[in-house]
Amino acid sequence: MLKFGLVTLGCDKNTVDSERYLADLVAHGAQSVTDLREAEVVVINTCGFIDAAKQESIDAILDATRLKEDGVCRAVFAIGCMIERHKDELIDALPEVDVFLGTSETDRLLPELIERGLISSEILEHPGVRVFGGDSAHVRYLKVSEGCDHGCAFCAIPLMRGKHRSFALDELVREAQLLELQGARELNLVAQDLAHYGRDRRDGHALPELLEALMRETSIPWIRNLYLYSAGITPRLLEVIAANPRIVRYLDTPMQHGSDAVLARMRRPERQQSIRERLARYRDIVPDLAVRTTVIVGFPGETEDDFTILCDFLEEMQFDRVGCFTYSPQEGTRAFALEDDVADAIKQERKERIEGLQRAITSERYERFLGRETPVLVDRRGDATGQLIARAPWQADDIDGIVHVAGDAPIGSLITVRIDQIVDDYDFRATWNGVAELQPTGRPHAARALPMMPTPSTTVGSYGR
Repeated sequence: MLKFGLVTLGCDKNTVDSERYLADLVAHGAQSVTDLREAEVVVINTCGFIDAAKQESIDAILDATRLKEDGVCRAVFAIGCMIERHKDELIDALPEVDVFLGTSETDRLLPELIERGLISSEILEHPGVRVFGGDSAHVRYLKVSEGCDHGCAFCAIPLMRGKHRSFALDELVREAQLLELQGARELNLVAQDLAHYGRDRRDGHALPELLEALMRETSIPWIRNLYLYSAGITPRLLEVIAANPRIVRYLDTPMQHGSDAVLARMRRPERQQSIRERLARYRDIVPDLAVRTTVIVGFPGETEDDFTILCDFLEEMQFDRVGCFTYSPQEGTRAFALEDDVADAIKQERKERIEGLQRAITSERYERFLGRETPVLVDRRGDATGQLIARAPWQADDIDGIVHVAGDAPIGSLITVRIDQIVDDYDFRATWNGVAELQPTGRPHAARALPMMPTPSTTVGSYGR
């Protein structure tokens, strides 16, 4: 039985891809190990989003190749986004890597292993659509489409992932059912632009229809929408969110900047006024909606006045959370031809100023939760305190903070707590009265139960979210 280790770098879309690879490898008789020193084959699923992500991927590849000298490793496979963009130069630079496969070639992963005699060519028993590959089996991700049709000047994702392709609605519902049977209590819908779902299929199924189907055909208590371009957040979509309590009142929509001049150079479709009007509409149709956005500082030509406009706009819009990136020029994008004329030190200083500003905004907005009762999802038990580590509906996994709760409840359970205190800027302390977990509402489905496969991989990084 081949022992393999799979390292996943980058965004949640990569996590979904890796879970599929895990399932296929296990089906062919391989065994996943968490300690890479025990692995005979190491697979690195790379990220190529920005320079820091590329460096992280290269470091992981180099660490894996050293295991060929110091451990039992017989082969290293480098796959995914970074390979799609830089395969030829990486082949020259890293001869110690055995196989390079870009995102358009990952269907070659199994054949390469079979041809090298490393795994069986026969499927022994497939464990299901995906094998869980993280630390929290109750938090899962459903990728609803692949690729992107947007032409943002700074973004290389279309070069790595290709044109936008939506997956069939019935296939997604079936996959969600299987994830529920594997223990999913929170299902995060992900794509390069979730709001674009279905437009290319022309079958009348868009994101609202997908959400409604998930409401009918699963009983997963929390369904979360991650990364939607604002142009696709329609009144119909907002009404579906408002009408279904199992769809958490949370939107992750990238703004990227607040200066119209910078937005135009970025080739973004939004402008200040459209962002202002749309955010007002979101909050009007879905009361108490949590809205997260991302911004980029240091884009070519960004002046101090542009940056001040961005800060003032963030003050005005009062987003619940803001992620901030410094601009990194990517070969092949339209912005690569522009002079990268903002010094790295200024980019970093502006990033820190944005983070400080948003920390104050978030703290003020979070005060509305004090004294409120809310369901929270129990993620784990704290190592030192023994308390429960949970998340409220306005806190997405890994990026929006946590809730500390005294008591003991099963991992993956939903309990109702009272928010008592804000701690560490983005976290809370809460009190639980010990009442049994909330039961999900919805029609149970009749799909066959599948075994939970204890085959975690190493997951690092969150670039591209």
